[in-house]
Amino acid sequence: MANAKPFCLLGFFCLLLQLFSIFHIGNGELEMNYYKESCPKAEEIIRQQVETLYYKHGNTAVSWLRNLFHDCVVKSCDASLLLETARGVESEQKSKRSFGMRNFKYVKIIKDALEKECPSTVSCADIVALSARDGIVMLKGPKIEMIKTGRRDSRGSYLGDVETLIPNHNDSLSSVLSTFNSIGIDVEATVALLGAHSVGRVHCVNLVHRLYPTIDPTLDPSYALYLKKRCPSPTPDPNAVLYSRNDRETPMVVDNMYYKNIMAHKGLLVIDDELATDSRTAPFVAKMAADNGYFHEQFSRGVRLLSETNPLTGDQGEIRKDCRYVN
Repeated sequence: MANAKPFCLLGFFCLLLQLFSIFHIGNGELEMNYYKESCPKAEEIIRQQVETLYYKHGNTAVSWLRNLFHDCVVKSCDASLLLETARGVESEQKSKRSFGMRNFKYVKIIKDALEKECPSTVSCADIVALSARDGIVMLKGPKIEMIKTGRRDSRGSYLGDVETLIPNHNDSLSSVLSTFNSIGIDVEATVALLGAHSVGRVHCVNLVHRLYPTIDPTLDPSYALYLKKRCPSPTPDPNAVLYSRNDRETPMVVDNMYYKNIMAHKGLLVIDDELATDSRTAPFVAKMAADNGYFHEQFSRGVRLLSETNPLTGDQGEIRKDCRYVN
């Protein structure tokens, strides 16, 4: 009987350790170089595929960056965006907020290369994050070193939430700041992330309201005339290739030209003008316009924050074999 109490205590602590182990596995965290043992070449394979696709189809790099935003803002960085409509899933790509998004088909090329090297190991969610990181480099943006991995893929999509969570092209600055704040991204980082518009373009459907029937007085007059040449009709065909780039000087470079343009009232959207004039954001805009290094520093921080939004980890979700479908 004398040894009964120590034995019970030992058994109790063993049970605690087992419970802790179960809890830890089910609630893991992102970490640097997550695949160092399970798939050591994973990040290099993604980088090589991003480079190859860029040289074949330059605009893929812009798509990888946009994918990160559209995936992570909607609930979680979990590759729900990549799911197609099938097997009871309704794709988020059907949403009006996904208008103009493309190049999803090339994600399969990256995934196939990874599956060949390490079957059922690297998540589609990590492909979204790492392809964005590497795409930014191809667009002459900053090299972001601290992108953590270990995300898992969702088993469904959130089409019903997309309209609420993805900002509309007409949304106010306050609405956009609120959206980013809700996922832990501060004003300074939000201003920097909007600098991704430097490599973006806007379809005439989303900007003619600033041109017709009268020109928005906040637009630079000469720039407004240029936009009217790009968008000659107040009712453009949404299926036609009618668009204008945010940055005509360095359209495929992630740089601070966007901020210089909006300070000169040469932004495409209403939020561009608000960003440059609102007291909450104008100081950051001016500083980024003057210092490309500062912009890159804050842009890198913003991308890291965005990429870590509410990820699925541990035993949550799954590792899809094909990013388009749940297993």
